[in-house]
Amino acid sequence: MSRLLRFIGHRLYTTWATFWFVMPFVLTYPLQWALSRRPQWHRYLHTLNRYWSKLFICMWGMPVEIVRKNPLPARQPCVYVANHSSYIDIPLLFKTIPGWLNIMGKSSLAKVPAWGPIFGRAYITVDRDSAISRGRAMVQARRTLEAGRSVVIFPEGAISKTPGQQLEPFKDGAFQLAIAAGVPVVPITMPLNHRFMPDVDGLRVRYSPLAIILHEPILTTGLTAADAPALKQQVYTTIASALRPEAGGIPEPSTWRQPQSASPAAPGAQPELAANRH
Repeated sequence: MSRLLRFIGHRLYTTWATFWFVMPFVLTYPLQWALSRRPQWHRYLHTLNRYWSKLFICMWGMPVEIVRKNPLPARQPCVYVANHSSYIDIPLLFKTIPGWLNIMGKSSLAKVPAWGPIFGRAYITVDRDSAISRGRAMVQARRTLEAGRSVVIFPEGAISKTPGQQLEPFKDGAFQLAIAAGVPVVPITMPLNHRFMPDVDGLRVRYSPLAIILHEPILTTGLTAADAPALKQQVYTTIASALRPEAGGIPEPSTWRQPQSASPAAPGAQPELAANRH
């Protein structure tokens, strides 16, 4: 009975979370589409996305721990560098980081029905398997910083294979960009997002607390391209230090069926043959 009740609870909460994600987008879709058509309106589109993120995260009902170790001065553009563990990383960043952000996401996001073209026009998309696409994305990011607008980059390039436990190797682009533009790097750790919505086939949502830690900014004044590897390692160590290994791993799929017990070995079966049946 407890397994069945848990299964029903998971399904009800998934439905609730999905409703509050989809409903505000559907209601505001015409406005989002219109704002995405002109670059001078993208600031207002980002503000709308921020309130959308705040609304559905609030309605999901889980506690969100926000730690800001040393806020930056107002109007200071910077490169925010975050670990990547879940589909809700971007909404949590939009909710937490003030100002008009640009975010670098994989090109496949622009192919998501309805929302994808809006994202592709308003933010930076990159095909990480294409050197031309990577170069174009870095040019866009540099122009964004020069305009006084901060950039968010996931240096792992993809969602971690072991979220909450270990980071994937970082790519160099974010650190070369920050040094070239002379702006600070702000490491960000999101240690629990994978517990709420992991990267799995299908939709799996679990009620789980969230946390986001904005670490102390790292200045790049006086650094050169030769310092990029050391900066990358410093940021990697900082982000990894706030992971919570005890919360690592992907939540199990929900099922109301009892697990099938292993059938006993037939009398006289050899031990190794019996072991092979389990």
